[in-house]
Amino acid sequence: MTDASSPVELTNKSVMKAIRLLRELAAQPRSGATVSALAKAAELSRPTAFRLLNSLERNGFVDRVDHNYVLGWELARLGRYADPYSGLVARVQPLLQELADKCNETVTLSVPNLQDGLDLVAEAAGSQLIGLSAQNMIGQRWPLHASSTGKVLLAEMPVEKVKALLPEKLEAYASSTITDRAALLKELEQVREQGFSVIDNELEEGLLSLSRPIRDSSGILVAVLSLNGPRYRFGRVRIPEALQQMQATVERIVDVFWQDIPGDE
Repeated sequence: MTDASSPVELTNKSVMKAIRLLRELAAQPRSGATVSALAKAAELSRPTAFRLLNSLERNGFVDRVDHNYVLGWELARLGRYADPYSGLVARVQPLLQELADKCNETVTLSVPNLQDGLDLVAEAAGSQLIGLSAQNMIGQRWPLHASSTGKVLLAEMPVEKVKALLPEKLEAYASSTITDRAALLKELEQVREQGFSVIDNELEEGLLSLSRPIRDSSGILVAVLSLNGPRYRFGRVRIPEALQQMQATVERIVDVFWQDIPGDE
């Protein structure tokens, strides 16, 4: 008889392991990977990985091409019916609001899209901002070279891809917009090294914005967290503390979506 006061374990370990395999497979090249490679990446025994992959294959969630596994047709079919952002927004909104209240500024969450850009999908404003209503920025897009979110995304790309996306002479939006592509490439190197980006009078006069990447368990960029405010209130002196608070929020978001999956047993 189960003790009513004991927490009930509702997580199915086999399902969680299968999810881990799918995530690892998504991180592989389009040519896929062998069962041995996937087992190692997912930290599963080869027999366990093979059994799970076989079940996934029989249901169309993975396909096998020669000796490699790739994501399957059924997974793609179901994906077309899914709302890409509703579940994400519902789960992270309280965390965004908490950060916005702590900093008394505006917080946004953006996700990469298939057009080498970002979609802004969630926002929160500090509750102590007198007279400030919802920003209604959902769905808006910003120039990659002049936004902190865009700099994070560009920093993920190979240099040659950035050169293909952006002209040598970049459009100016404010007094400090980086308009030289070579100068931007140097700043992107710094973004990679420090793990965050900053814009200061680059998108709008008087606007300062910080962005941090959010990565899945495979290290792939899945979202960008940003904190935005006017320079008269959100000046550079606040950057170190703000970055710490943002990193704590990033870690909590990661915990919500990519909690440790039980290991092989």
